[in-house]
Amino acid sequence: MARLKGKAAMVVGAGSIGPGWGNGKATAASFAREGAQVFCVDRNGNAAQETVDIIISEGGTAAAFTADASRAGDVEAMVAACLKAYGRIDVLDNNVGIAEMGSVVEVSEASWDHVFAVNLKSAYLAMKHVIPVMARQGGGSIINISSIASIRHLGISYVTYATTKAAMNQMTRTTAVEFAPKKIRVNCILPGLMKTPMVEHSAGLAASYAKGDVEAMWRARDAQVPMGHMGDAWDVANAALFLASDESKYVTGLELVVDGGITLKVG
Repeated sequence: MARLKGKAAMVVGAGSIGPGWGNGKATAASFAREGAQVFCVDRNGNAAQETVDIIISEGGTAAAFTADASRAGDVEAMVAACLKAYGRIDVLDNNVGIAEMGSVVEVSEASWDHVFAVNLKSAYLAMKHVIPVMARQGGGSIINISSIASIRHLGISYVTYATTKAAMNQMTRTTAVEFAPKKIRVNCILPGLMKTPMVEHSAGLAASYAKGDVEAMWRARDAQVPMGHMGDAWDVANAALFLASDESKYVTGLELVVDGGITLKVG
């Protein structure tokens, strides 16, 4: 099990908002299990360290770093720290994201700016500072975590989330084309309805689905999926592992949908 042996991987959003496995946490662990040195970044330093502790307990190599990925200074610092720790960055996984409720009529300007900063600006800043590193190294793989909300209306009113993820898709495509000659691959994953701590702790989502009843929300989300159940963080991690590894060396600009078939439905 050494698909990433010799590689250094930076996972931005490697912590988890609550108990269990979020997408970033599972991805960091998967990368480490396949031989990568993992640099775990999160705004919550304790959450990042918890992921690192799990990786080290399994015999892997990892380091934690606390940063707000929507701030340029923090991003510059995290890239410098990763280079100091491992000397290179072969994989960048942008896994930061929040969902705030509201249509264009309802959402405040402050909320609009905040979600754009967290969901989109963070990925822009990380790529801005990591791509030159990868270019000097002779290549690398960047994975942006988007959402099926970027290509479908899911019955939930969160225009800022859907719009930022749609913009992320196009940023991924254009960046993939521009930096392909440098052997830098840029792909995105579009998770569907996932059962993760982020969803569980989103009061707005629970309210939209089931008047705040989390268990009822899980049942409602399961029922939406053709496979009959939501996915989990490991489904996203496995997709990220493929895109991080040399198995996908001829794949760039991809929007990899991981959704149990829900985007195939008419309604």
